Amino acid sequence: MIKRKVICIIFFLVFFIKVDAQEPEQNHKVIFKLKITEIQNPDSVAVMWFLQPYVQDETVVQVSMFPQTPGTNGLYQQSLYFPDSIMGRSIKYRYTAAQRTTDIWRSFILEKNNMQEKVESWGFVDGLEGKVRPTRMLFPEPNSPEELSMFSKPYVGITTDGKPIDNLFPIKKTGVSTVAIKNAVMAFIGTLTEEQKVNSIFPIDSDEWRRWHNIENWPRAGVCLEKMNPRQKALVFNFLKESLSAKGLQKAKDIMTMEAYLATLAPDIEALGGEKYWFTFYGTPSETEPYGWQMEGHHLVINYFILGDQVVMTPTFMGSEPNHIDSGAHKGLRTFEVEEKKGLDFYLSLNNKQKAKATFFHKKDYDFNRSEAFRDNEIIPVTGISATLLSKKQQTDLLNLMAAYVGNIKEGQAKIKMADVIAHLNETNFTWIQGDKTDGPFYYRIHSPVILIEFDHQTPVFVFDERHPSPGPVKTHIHTVVRTPNGNDYGKDLLKEHLEKDHKHND
Repeated sequence: MIKRKVICIIFFLVFFIKVDAQEPEQNHKVIFKLKITEIQNPDSVAVMWFLQPYVQDETVVQVSMFPQTPGTNGLYQQSLYFPDSIMGRSIKYRYTAAQRTTDIWRSFILEKNNMQEKVESWGFVDGLEGKVRPTRMLFPEPNSPEELSMFSKPYVGITTDGKPIDNLFPIKKTGVSTVAIKNAVMAFIGTLTEEQKVNSIFPIDSDEWRRWHNIENWPRAGVCLEKMNPRQKALVFNFLKESLSAKGLQKAKDIMTMEAYLATLAPDIEALGGEKYWFTFYGTPSETEPYGWQMEGHHLVINYFILGDQVVMTPTFMGSEPNHIDSGAHKGLRTFEVEEKKGLDFYLSLNNKQKAKATFFHKKDYDFNRSEAFRDNEIIPVTGISATLLSKKQQTDLLNLMAAYVGNIKEGQAKIKMADVIAHLNETNFTWIQGDKTDGPFYYRIHSPVILIEFDHQTPVFVFDERHPSPGPVKTHIHTVVRTPNGNDYGKDLLKEHLEKDHKHND
């Protein structure tokens, strides 16, 4: 963390200083050509770089500005020159633009007697033609112009092409009672003060649903677990118990325990802790009318919508850093061991031809989750291997992997959801990203019309080796996301149908 701050400080100090690396004796030429499409009219563009390996208090971060406007080909272009004495060394670099907006870290090796050209696009991994992009977290703060612009666009949900598939989520009787959930939620709401109610209860169609974020210091609405009295805390865990399976409740508790452990590893970060979770409520608990609740905090976000006896528990975000406690009262606790092992085991069960179809990218240098915060309308094309190309056993194993996520909801509702998942198995794809080492970090995605699951080994934020300030993704930091594509995250498709039927009934 300290080294990241050091790099940032150095960067801010030299951002507007053009470093002239073009000395006569530096005769190895590297041409950087950059296309920027995501930022309109950037006020400045530069490449910042340093010679690897990074050494604390010794490494000098250099910055070279591009010409203010791109050339006729639409590319920003700049040439750097390096001495023969450092040929064979690795250069770590990233692009910057528009008031310190930064792109991903990249690297290359200096090749003697060989002019090198880096033709790249902002945000892409492998050049202008690349199809693989790392995650860029979105941070539209509540009521900001950016958020207002985002929410003004029609909600369509996560799709493969921008057009949701219709009629996937009809209102129907499931036979699985939700009365216990309603009673437990009402019991908790009954303990809130008027001020707490104002801060935590919203209309069923409120945009507050969509304001969730994983990061620890996000501005949140609602009532915080840490500020509750003992009775309220007991009632919170009671409605979690009624809403989640025993496994799902334990998963949530384990993540909270891991967050408390993380707080001991990063004691200077006040936003970390095992009770830093906020609860908001939508609509009025009822056996016939739609309502819901949301739990939000670092590495744990649950959106829970109820209409009659139907339940939608997405988006659900669960993560962990670290994912193992090796000392203290909770020594031995692990999070996401099942999801990690089952995912890897499934990939390893594929034959070479199947692996080739499943593998989307042969490097795991970046974070790849596509459906985290504020990605409600994300377009995620179909990739990977189709379940139709799997053997019967492999199909069963894939379903078991999906059940590891679906099974966090109450048992009866999980059965309903898995029946839907099985019905769309032939439209389901599995995508894999990993480097050459099977024990290295990886990413996988399971994508069907009715469920989207992502598992991603992430770049460390709080826990990392001081000797490696930019290690890339590690297996000790995990993010998972479960979504309902095609418009039914937050139960929005069910809510839309309900309101349309109610309107016709009133007419």
